[in-house]
Amino acid sequence: MSSPSEVAPPIAVPGSGAESCAVRVVDAAKVADVTAALPGTETINELAQVFGLLSDPGRLRVIIALLEGGEMCVCDIAASCGHSESAVSHALRLLRANRVVRARRSGRMAYYRLDDSHVRMLLDLALAHIGHGAQSEPS
Repeated sequence: MSSPSEVAPPIAVPGSGAESCAVRVVDAAKVADVTAALPGTETINELAQVFGLLSDPGRLRVIIALLEGGEMCVCDIAASCGHSESAVSHALRLLRANRVVRARRSGRMAYYRLDDSHVRMLLDLALAHIGHGAQSEPS
């Protein structure tokens, strides 16, 4: 298509719920571009798993404690979050298995930190997004 005013040839699109288009016309070129740009199934599944880890309030408190405190032991994380050491250990085990946090051993102690700057950036952006929404609400 050379201009936005041109209409793509109609393509049948299944579904008739409220979320469906009022006019059943599909921009075949755009659909092909978007489909080609979508990550593979395995990547989508891994991404969903990361967001699932971040969706639990307890795990999110642990992650934010590490975001604010840097490297911390289980005792300090538990005290900061108001959780039991057992609950924090369980959360850390899941987060470590999914490469969200990493551990460093020093004798019998283990110190945890966010695995890399990507996790920090993701959380910083989410917190900024929430803060932006709160600022734009009418009083």
